[in-house]
Amino acid sequence: MGILEKLRRQPEHVRKIILWSVVILVGFVLLFFWVKNFSKRIKSFEGQNFLDLIKLPKFQEEIKKIELPKIPEEELKKIEEAIKEIPQSTPVK
Repeated sequence: MGILEKLRRQPEHVRKIILWSVVILVGFVLLFFWVKNFSKRIKSFEGQNFLDLIKLPKFQEEIKKIELPKIPEEELKKIEEAIKEIPQSTPVK
């Protein structure tokens, strides 16, 4: 008698237990290899080379290119006065 024949002769609840045991065992084995591979990839990960590979523009260079609008002194004084006129609210307890 082969293994399959012995399994076929078992009651249904025993076959279900065997099936789920095998599924869980295979799941743990796959999880083990996934974690092992993931940890290996994390250790070999080089952040600077990654940024070079995806070729993102340098953030500081982009900021330097941005031109801010020039606001006249009179406008700045008006804005400051408007801010001072806003009533200060007290925090609600």
